[in-house]
Amino acid sequence: MADEITLQKNYWKLVQDYFEDVRTEMKRVTWPGRQEVYGTTVMVILSTFLFAAYFALCDYAFRGLVQRILDLLLHRR
Repeated sequence: MADEITLQKNYWKLVQDYFEDVRTEMKRVTWPGRQEVYGTTVMVILSTFLFAAYFALCDYAFRGLVQRILDLLLHRR
């Protein structure tokens, strides 16, 4: 019984220490400013659209290539 109480106290002490450490580390974090968040958000959105356009062009090119190969192999003109 005494061992069980000791384990519970140790567990709660570990949990308490963990949250104290988290609080300490969160105070050390350098949070980005509004301008930095805005700039990175715009870059992510632009790069997403650029990659989408690139993959759409690749898809179109590969689809045409595969279609030509199938037409050639199946003797369609």
